[in-house]
Amino acid sequence: MATLETPRLILRRWREEDIAPMAAVHADPVVMRWIRDGSVRDAEQTRRGVRAWESEWESEGFGLFAVEIRSTGELAGFTGLSVPGFLPEVLPAVEVGWRLGRSHWGQGLATEAAAAAVRFGFEQRGLERIVSIAQVGNDASERIMTKLGMRPVRETVHPTCGRRVRVFELRSDQYVAPTR
Repeated sequence: MATLETPRLILRRWREEDIAPMAAVHADPVVMRWIRDGSVRDAEQTRRGVRAWESEWESEGFGLFAVEIRSTGELAGFTGLSVPGFLPEVLPAVEVGWRLGRSHWGQGLATEAAAAAVRFGFEQRGLERIVSIAQVGNDASERIMTKLGMRPVRETVHPTCGRRVRVFELRSDQYVAPTR
């Protein structure tokens, strides 16, 4: 069972008590603005999402981690690795992604969490390539991708919502692990 720790975060598998705080993140239209068509999600949609994320852990050996604040135990959101099946043109690929509640923005937590997930992918899962996908205009996510060492490789259209997306990439031979 994979658990990762960073100076401020614990990245771990999902628990039942994570559903309500993650549903609160999903209910915020500002958080969800750049996710697919921008629709918010309710508690049942969140529960189904968490089940799917946990299922990917079982099938792929990686998945989305619940991101917990070490000092408080509060669930901040998620980060981790998943197969971006919604965008077949980039497959085969593994995507690093993140989604944090607004109260956790602007503190470097998404970068810290995503960097740990990238390290996990390259060093513990032996991945050769990790991508990240953001809607055009989501400058905050693109800044995180750049901080992770990723570079833009393509622009295309998200097939389910018609919005333009930019794909960033980092290959294992380009990856430089941060010093601890």
